[in-house]
Amino acid sequence: MIATLAHYIDLIAKIVEVIGVLIMFFGLFFAFYRGIRLTSGFNHETYIEIRQTVGKSILLGLEVLIAADIMATVVTEPTLRSVLVLGFIVLIRTFLSLSLQVELEGKFPWQKENTVFKKEPHTAKVDEL
Repeated sequence: MIATLAHYIDLIAKIVEVIGVLIMFFGLFFAFYRGIRLTSGFNHETYIEIRQTVGKSILLGLEVLIAADIMATVVTEPTLRSVLVLGFIVLIRTFLSLSLQVELEGKFPWQKENTVFKKEPHTAKVDEL
């Protein structure tokens, strides 16, 4: 009974992995479709739109792949090696997700606003004579 359950959970984990890869794959095509449809031709706005949409699809795909890795690890015999491998995979994918989100939004997820220093316009008044 437990072996059958482990087999089905492993099968579900493989299906979830495929779904994660498909999210990234079709996200690329959706990004080009959306970028060209929303803007007229290829210009800087098209590039920004495609880049944002591709980044978001990669982020979603990475999150789904992390879930699949956790499911796959649950059904295996818990050894120190399998737990360490899962930990490293989750750590690498989390770092990739965090760096992609910072790249897309220009701030860390826990920051409320963009903290990049903005130059104040020089408004010094000249004394009139």
